[in-house]
Amino acid sequence: MRTQSHQQLFDQWKCCVLIPTYNNAQSIGQVITDVLAFTRNVIVVNDGSTDGSPELLRTFSQLEVLSYQPNKGKGHALQRGFERARELGYDYAITLDADGQHYADDLPVFLEALAEKPGRLLIGARNMDQEHVPGGSSFGNRFSNFWFWLETGISLPDTQSGYRLYPLRSLAGIRFFSSKYEFEIEVIVRAAWKGIEVAPVPVKVYYPPKEERISHFRPFWDFFRISVLNTFLVLIALLYIKPRDLFRHIKKKPLRQHLHELFLDERESKLRKALAVSLGVFMGIVPIWGWQLVSAIGLAYLFRLNRPIVILAANISLPPMIPFIVAGSYLLGGWLMGQPIAIALDPDTITLELIWVNFQQYLLGSLALAVAAAVFFGLLTLGLLNLLGRR
Repeated sequence: MRTQSHQQLFDQWKCCVLIPTYNNAQSIGQVITDVLAFTRNVIVVNDGSTDGSPELLRTFSQLEVLSYQPNKGKGHALQRGFERARELGYDYAITLDADGQHYADDLPVFLEALAEKPGRLLIGARNMDQEHVPGGSSFGNRFSNFWFWLETGISLPDTQSGYRLYPLRSLAGIRFFSSKYEFEIEVIVRAAWKGIEVAPVPVKVYYPPKEERISHFRPFWDFFRISVLNTFLVLIALLYIKPRDLFRHIKKKPLRQHLHELFLDERESKLRKALAVSLGVFMGIVPIWGWQLVSAIGLAYLFRLNRPIVILAANISLPPMIPFIVAGSYLLGGWLMGQPIAIALDPDTITLELIWVNFQQYLLGSLALAVAAAVFFGLLTLGLLNLLGRR
């Protein structure tokens, strides 16, 4: 039976349980019964079911049921559920799957975590090493965790769990562009980008034997959609989110204070600061004009180097410096190739062979200059930091 304390907590936090379902007639009844033991605040979204689910749902008079045809995908069902929950006055929604893999007695775990720090988006972290967990699910989860970390810088143990607590009001202003399984990835990435804290809570999970398992996941098409989404999110993160967050951080303090914190903060080793300078200088000179800063941020993020230092050093290629960098690259390339500097200026003497030679000369010289400058400025930074440290 539902205890008064559980219902009071759900009412106190204006929280409901949201269950999206599609052709889960075999399990949805027991899932709802288990949830009703904790709260009457339950919304079920019937996403175009064609089995006996609609008839079964009508036997539960205390539910808020939202039904439509045809099936439009889990992401669409969740978004419709969020809208209905907000209309009913709820601030939070705990979602769980209708296939019976989640345990309703973990609902209080989310409420306890919510009480510790309201406003967070909580994800139920499952034990993926237990018996009956499909190998594909375990691999897919690790794969998803990596992409989430790449897109947000946040490390989570389980980004594919459907057992979650969503802060409905905070998500209201986000316009999502996915409507199927990949929505559960998009929503946590974009929540993190908006500044909503995303955190895990431990939950149990039940995976039935393979012969009893029911899944609507289409391995090829859904994996393809998820891959496309992750590619798109990574590009947004590199081109907009990371630079935006960095410049927001920089604007909060005077430049002198930023430089002092970047280079004299003892929480990061002098060697790693020097490596950040080297990477920035290298990426600032290497001939990928238009993509230098984006690539520098991506590599700094990948190698966990100080991103502000990398970006600062990459500005060696500011417009006033570009003519000197190009000329130096060209001259150095000619010297390395052991041939005279042959810049083609007369249109009558330009040939494809001469263009190719000039290009090779510039490319070789720019790479050599980038390496040499990276080593020089990295060593210079390390020496200066050691000198300042002794003082």
